[in-house]
Amino acid sequence: MVARCAKELAAIGVRLLLMLQDEGRFGRISTPHRCWAPRGVRPCVPSQMIREYTYAYAALCPHNGAMDSLILPEVSEKAMSIFLREVSERHPDDFILMLMDGAGWHRGKALAVPRNMALLFLPPYSPELNPVEHIWDHIRENWFSNEVFNSIQAVEDQLERSLAALERDPARVASMTGFPWLTGSNLNAT
Repeated sequence: MVARCAKELAAIGVRLLLMLQDEGRFGRISTPHRCWAPRGVRPCVPSQMIREYTYAYAALCPHNGAMDSLILPEVSEKAMSIFLREVSERHPDDFILMLMDGAGWHRGKALAVPRNMALLFLPPYSPELNPVEHIWDHIRENWFSNEVFNSIQAVEDQLERSLAALERDPARVASMTGFPWLTGSNLNAT
């Protein structure tokens, strides 16, 4: 189906871009992680339990590592519509086939899907199929482990730095998310 769609789009001069999308919640509750310490020394890491959150939205192409992200204060149809519009505007010459989970705000009647995008849903209860989950794990492990934040703004600042670093490094994104079942599909119609 995807190959046929890619061929039809190529005939009219439009490229098919396969992207996967997910949201990640980041906040001020910290989780202690393993860390290095000299032999015989027990490391002391800070921890806090403050329930303030923000949400990172990300869409990526496992073929070329292109990644688009936004930080928004909530998960909702309105926020999802803003994110889809942003992705659409970043890829105006492509038709985007967006794979995502079946969260309620992904299927809502008020969701505004751009004209150059179609949504496809992954099977229920299968987060292991979505490579964006690896992005969240990478960010939590490399940018948030053993950190305590004084405000939600500090969380958003750190999240912004981590997402920007990944957006500038498509090779890393592709290496973390290039699942064989995704990259094995040929989207070039010849």
